[in-house]
Amino acid sequence: MNDKVKQSEYKLDSLKWVVVAVLVAAGVYGNSYFAAESMLYRVIGLLVLAGIAGWIATQTSKGSAFVSLCMEARSEIRKVVWPTRAETTQTTLIVVVVVIIVAIILWGLDSFLSWLIALIIG
Repeated sequence: MNDKVKQSEYKLDSLKWVVVAVLVAAGVYGNSYFAAESMLYRVIGLLVLAGIAGWIATQTSKGSAFVSLCMEARSEIRKVVWPTRAETTQTTLIVVVVVIIVAIILWGLDSFLSWLIALIIG
């Protein structure tokens, strides 16, 4: 791809991002301007504007890169070996026991230091 085509696509991307920013600003302004209207209508309007802005954003080079990153992440998540219910329960119980032990140690240390300071101060 030559430099003229890249510059043309970059300018077009910039224009697309400006349109996205205008749509977002219009949504924010419109939501406050139509505050007296039903919440349902405002939410539907915001969802439509967000959908259009998102679609335009995905048409840019950075937007398409983000979409491909999300697709790759989704395929990587499918490769993860998730722990079984028994492993999750066992790990949770270990964490709870360790937290209780540390809490007892800290409570004992705090009580001892409070007693020691009370002894020193009088």
